[in-house]
Amino acid sequence: MKRIAVFTSGGDSPGMNAAIRAVVRTATYHGIEVYGIMRGYSGMIKGEFVRLDSASVSNTVQKGGTILKSARSLKFMTKEGRQQAFDQLVNHGIEGLVAIGGNGTFTGATIFEEEFGIPTVGAPGTIDNDLYGTDYTIGYDTAVNTALDCIDKIRDTADSHDRCFFVEVMGRDSGYIAIPCAIGGGAEIVMIPETQMSTDVVVDTLQAGWKRSKTSFIVIVAEGDEEGNATQVAARVKEAIPQLDTRVTVIGHIQRGGSPTAADRLLGSQIGIAAVEGLMNGMRNVMAGIIDKKLVYTPFVDTINKKKLINQSFMRMVEILSV
Repeated sequence: MKRIAVFTSGGDSPGMNAAIRAVVRTATYHGIEVYGIMRGYSGMIKGEFVRLDSASVSNTVQKGGTILKSARSLKFMTKEGRQQAFDQLVNHGIEGLVAIGGNGTFTGATIFEEEFGIPTVGAPGTIDNDLYGTDYTIGYDTAVNTALDCIDKIRDTADSHDRCFFVEVMGRDSGYIAIPCAIGGGAEIVMIPETQMSTDVVVDTLQAGWKRSKTSFIVIVAEGDEEGNATQVAARVKEAIPQLDTRVTVIGHIQRGGSPTAADRLLGSQIGIAAVEGLMNGMRNVMAGIIDKKLVYTPFVDTINKKKLINQSFMRMVEILSV
């Protein structure tokens, strides 16, 4: 393999630049040319290729976001779009791809390889930590710490004014951000998509706390909870407990930005190296990940279709620690 390309796709996450840097420098180390594809599959279709070398990725490991940018591409979902992307890869002599992203990115890569035979090794880049085949995804640790910093500040004002704050964190299909934020932030309740917690249970828990002379509360709500978002849950709770002084804070896309933590820089670097060396060893349609501190390669089909389960003991921790 003489020439490969790397791209980022889907939502950005802190540590993606560490992974890009590792891909470029690993390829250079092994004598392989590497190109960066700007704006994911969209840029692949349009031919937005840039030659990268060691100097290209200097002073990037500490930066948030992605220097290759990201975009969603409806056109790549069509056979015509994928044909155009393939033609661009052929024109640039690309023999393999490193895709940094999540489920949607890997689904596209799987279809692309089946149709045109371009091998891809994936790197799990998403703050949600919801990908099967790795203990942690690139950007997760930073997102949790960013959210937790916000929650600590909210706790101060909640305590000062005897208020109940409903704090919404990211996690459309996963509570992986919400749970450590609840435990680390001292929340009384956490609502996540993986568990069935009704608003009635929230009301009962808050009322029980009130009877124990608690005067301030933090309720963490993952944005994808089945009961609704934080604003909707807060409104129903306020209706049931009119005397409760409620406020809602949506942390939002702040969780995606910022300089990556040491853990995310290390993870991005490890997986970037593994992705390139996986391609060199003939791997295709797999995601590089770390499980129990060991490097593993998981087929895209498993990463896409298998569910990464939440450790239910964490929910019990929230219940015990909120007493």
